[in-house]
Amino acid sequence: MIPRRLQSIFAALFFSWAASLNSAELQISGVHRLTFRDVDGNDLSTADGHITIVTVVTRQNEQQAHTVADQVPVRYVGNPKYRYVTLVNFQRKLVRPLHGLTQTIIRRRLDAEAKELEAQYDAKQLTHDPRKDLYVVADFDGTAMAQLGLSPESNDVAVFVFNARGKLVGRWAGVPPENAVAKAIAAAE
Repeated sequence: MIPRRLQSIFAALFFSWAASLNSAELQISGVHRLTFRDVDGNDLSTADGHITIVTVVTRQNEQQAHTVADQVPVRYVGNPKYRYVTLVNFQRKLVRPLHGLTQTIIRRRLDAEAKELEAQYDAKQLTHDPRKDLYVVADFDGTAMAQLGLSPESNDVAVFVFNARGKLVGRWAGVPPENAVAKAIAAAE
């Protein structure tokens, strides 16, 4: 009887510990190999050789993603070594039947944004389709938020910069101060 009770206690402690690790805050200088699936079905990893900037927004504050993107120096735009990802936290509020429609709407908005980027790509003599450089992760169930150590119920903006191996070099709650994103990207190189 005692060994079975001890097994139950150890199992409960282990699962509590594992759950706390899953929602633990990401640490600067820690290596975090996270994977997200974007609305186009691409798996995006923080440790796949790209310098990755992740901006977390909700529908209510999605304009903040543009504010953060504007802080990324123009020289990185269109460079395949860098990836800017917008993660939209739907706070577990969108019912499952609307997920597909929502992803379709996001893809159409990305198509329109790519059209706007064509002139900038032409000026830089970039020949690839700008649409291939636009990434949005729609987090309907809180899975992506948990990977980042954030609460799915949060309405806060968060920004993360990872180097090519997944080392976190910058993290902010809210829109970062001017030049902070550029400095973090430079530190990630």
